[in-house]
Amino acid sequence: MSQQFYIAIVLYESASTASDYQSLYEEEMVLVEASTEEEARAKGLEYAKHQESSYLNDSGETITQRFKCLVDVQQVLYDQFKDGTPLYARHFRNLDAYQAFEPLLSGKEL
Repeated sequence: MSQQFYIAIVLYESASTASDYQSLYEEEMVLVEASTEEEARAKGLEYAKHQESSYLNDSGETITQRFKCLVDVQQVLYDQFKDGTPLYARHFRNLDAYQAFEPLLSGKEL
């Protein structure tokens, strides 16, 4: 079976030992090459779990990034990549909810 490209949507959570730390979530889109969607899902999960990490910040507080879930895995929209080629599209019904969680749209600082 031939290899195809897929986009895996991965969700992470950052946590801290600081008492006033507010959880921060990161959504990452990862390009994986696989023969099937199931293989792409497995590769996405493997990638995500290897990204988990902890470190001390400048204040001596532990910051931890944990894998939360694999949100979606879809084959890329087009087989040929060139400048301006869409890779992934998603749809939603509630713009207010989207704006509330997307800091770039809400104007809120991270």
